[in-house]
Amino acid sequence: MKKNYLVLLLLLMLGGSSFSQQDKLLTHFMYDKMSLNPGEAGIDDGICGVLMYRNQWDKVNGAPNSVLLNVEANLSRYIPVNVGVSFYHDEIGFNRQNNVLLNISYPLELGGVGTLGIGVGVGLMNFSMSPDWVPPTTIIDPTLPVGYVSNNLDLNFGLYLKGKNDFYAGLSSTHLTESLFTSKGLNVTTYNSRRHYYAMGGKTFRGIGPGDIETNVLIRTDLLKMSADINARYLWKNIAYGGLTYRTSDAIAIMLGYIPVENLTIGYSYDITINRLAGVSRGTHEILVKYCYILPPVPIQKSKHPRWL
Repeated sequence: MKKNYLVLLLLLMLGGSSFSQQDKLLTHFMYDKMSLNPGEAGIDDGICGVLMYRNQWDKVNGAPNSVLLNVEANLSRYIPVNVGVSFYHDEIGFNRQNNVLLNISYPLELGGVGTLGIGVGVGLMNFSMSPDWVPPTTIIDPTLPVGYVSNNLDLNFGLYLKGKNDFYAGLSSTHLTESLFTSKGLNVTTYNSRRHYYAMGGKTFRGIGPGDIETNVLIRTDLLKMSADINARYLWKNIAYGGLTYRTSDAIAIMLGYIPVENLTIGYSYDITINRLAGVSRGTHEILVKYCYILPPVPIQKSKHPRWL
């Protein structure tokens, strides 16, 4: 019965309009800056892809499951903007949400400070609900929400500063349109994609023993709730890393990672639940794979007079 508590709570919320923290939570958020802040798109060199899977609150019926794919490219050598594509799929109870975004960032050099990315994300949000009710009698209750699928526009905006002294900072907002998804029929069910606001930042401290210490902070709010992630990792000789994350009122996480070859990172995190679900949840598992292809330098073309060949 305890395991069904989360699903029951979520379904009660879906009886009318739902307003709550809706965006995904990721312990390795430092690898997912672009879907939260389009200004970060392509700000690092090369072409990078990130794939992440998160199984939140393991063994709790109806708990969130998320899949994320980010691909971004620094195209400053060809065009004046950088681009990236974000896709993520989120399941919570009977809910299914899919987001696809094209992120475009204009890099602005700020002298000795760093590079400021001014970005916009434009895409589509798909929301669906597929309830599977088990009524106590054979009579169907017409007041229960029914399944439906709805699509709408999704817009993000962000400013992201990549500093020259191994630090970064960003401000952004997602779901600017606050799209409304509505079912059809007599019993109308609605779902709002509420606007979210993010502040992020971090710094890397080089030469701490044989490696580096990286710190990151992410603050998120929808103006109803607010939470923050604070983490620190030790990167040992650019081969492996280990660290801890604290998420306010939710979890403490252990992060481990391995870099088998240059530009390939494989990571795992385990969140220890510290909220009210601690008694039934077996924690949260998250898997990360990142690969970057660094573009070769632009060849320098030289010409000589035939007489000097």
